[in-house]
Amino acid sequence: MKRGSRFLLTALFAASVAIRAADPVPPVATKFYTLFDELRAAQDAKAKGQNKPVNFTLTEREINDYLIYSLKATPRPGIQSVNIKFFPNNYISTFTVVDFDAIEKWKPGTIPTLLKPVLSGKKSIWVDYRLQTNQGQATFSVEKAYYNDIRIPAFVVQKAIHVVAARQPEHYDTDKPLPLPFGLSKVWTAEHQVSGRN
Repeated sequence: MKRGSRFLLTALFAASVAIRAADPVPPVATKFYTLFDELRAAQDAKAKGQNKPVNFTLTEREINDYLIYSLKATPRPGIQSVNIKFFPNNYISTFTVVDFDAIEKWKPGTIPTLLKPVLSGKKSIWVDYRLQTNQGQATFSVEKAYYNDIRIPAFVVQKAIHVVAARQPEHYDTDKPLPLPFGLSKVWTAEHQVSGRN
């Protein structure tokens, strides 16, 4: 199984560190900040030998509303927008506006010559992933990817994700499993929702 993007799983968690915008915080962001604070407190308690269980379930709409807010408050290099759909058995579908010119600038040759006429500028691509979590670590495999009706090979998507993830402030390395943030031990999906526990 190919290892995939650390960015897609943790962007919404990592953004919490960077954004506490001066603009009014929408209720969905407040909900996320509260969850992040609970998870941090549980992680601190665990370091002191105390068990403080935290379980959560977030809806697809909550995640997408938060992503709109967080990407506006803290823009992510190479990514203009992300919309996520969750399905059972850890299947995740994303619709992302990606700056392919930036990717090629950061690492020339990432986009194969044959696909450059299609994958240039800011384009919306649809990518489906399968999430795997085990003992606090996560990996992804790219199941399929399309620009309009043109299928994009999984290895091209993996390379592009690697370049974009490395340019984030957190400098994600998609060649390695991702330690789940805040001491989470497991994350899983169901129809239109994602759940997790520490």
